[in-house]
Amino acid sequence: MATSNTEEIIERTVAAATMNTQQMEQMGQFRITVWEEENFQGKRCEFMLECQNIMERGFRKIRSIKVENGPWVGYEYPEFQGQQFILEKGDYPRYEAWSGNSSYRTEHMLSFRPIKCANHSDSKVTLYECEDFQGRKFEMCDDYPSLQAMGWCNKEVPSIKINSGAWVAYQFPGYRGYQYILERDRHQGEYRNYNEFSTQAHTNQVQSIRRVQH
Repeated sequence: MATSNTEEIIERTVAAATMNTQQMEQMGQFRITVWEEENFQGKRCEFMLECQNIMERGFRKIRSIKVENGPWVGYEYPEFQGQQFILEKGDYPRYEAWSGNSSYRTEHMLSFRPIKCANHSDSKVTLYECEDFQGRKFEMCDDYPSLQAMGWCNKEVPSIKINSGAWVAYQFPGYRGYQYILERDRHQGEYRNYNEFSTQAHTNQVQSIRRVQH
């Protein structure tokens, strides 16, 4: 029975009939449902592919999310712009659940896409002391809630190379602050300066980093 004042829209973003078998299998690896209201209420829409602008689906904003398959990255603005939010399998009843301990909390999430190269068991990243992969470097294959505690001398990481997998870098220790989703299959895994970390990156400050779960 439909609840009063609640409009439910279930939209399965299925590609054209010409889609090949590999594309169909890949699409099934990712599934996310978004709601216009908190606690999974109101209008909803299900996706298996990226969404460049949720407002084109008649939403004012996204207030709650369920990720059923695959990791995703959400963005503050349309066209994958602005602050980034990692979305791994699980429930997000309110915006605080995905913005977490960000430097500033925002209710806005207007676009999102799947993270296709995540491989938790086979992930490797190289941090560099200077831009353009210069200076001292440090290779890692594990999660580090504090880069300084493991021997990195600076609060900044001027350039990063993703050798495999997908990673989330955070501005502060303990996986807090701005989030930067860094992927092997974007920028060819090469982030030569902090401006390439995110369209919203204001600093090269990175003090914790972890592998994306999938």
